[in-house]
Amino acid sequence: MDQRELERFFRSLDRSFFVDENMKKHADLDRPLPIGHGQTISQPSLVLEMTKLLSPEKDSKVLEIGTGSGFQTAILAKMSGEVYTVERIEELMEKAKKRLEALNFTNVNYKTGDGSIGWEEHAPYDRIMVTAAALVLPDELIRQLALGGRMVIPVGPPSLQELKVVSKSDEGDIQVKSAGWVRFVELRGRYGWTK
Repeated sequence: MDQRELERFFRSLDRSFFVDENMKKHADLDRPLPIGHGQTISQPSLVLEMTKLLSPEKDSKVLEIGTGSGFQTAILAKMSGEVYTVERIEELMEKAKKRLEALNFTNVNYKTGDGSIGWEEHAPYDRIMVTAAALVLPDELIRQLALGGRMVIPVGPPSLQELKVVSKSDEGDIQVKSAGWVRFVELRGRYGWTK
């Protein structure tokens, strides 16, 4: 991944475009902002850091779990070949799709549903980005990760989660590294906290 290209695009992306009118005045702050339905747009520094950890390549097929506002999706679409994004809340998905189409992204595929089980029909994925916290690593997402692939996902209880970087070797072995501590909204569905 070209980090300079990533940072250039990141700086050029107007975060206020991805939030509702009442939040636009806060868009320059490096903190999460509400986007409705109990969801948030992550703080920009964390979005950048997670993208660097994911390290998508120009030909990568990327699965994103949690489309949200579409801000992270736009960065993935710029840095990857193809993005498959899953959002459980239809209204958020529709807003994000309009924003991304307005930015002329044509390499994004959209699905509304339970992201914690991935998007089986287009697997395997070279990269998987999860922007909500799971209680445990979802088996389905590990299965849908390509050989040589990488996934970034927050895992842990509601109060604090560990940001994990999951790598799958060319032989299919799984390695998990910690990239620090974060706080995300819940990954609803089979792997969320709420049963």
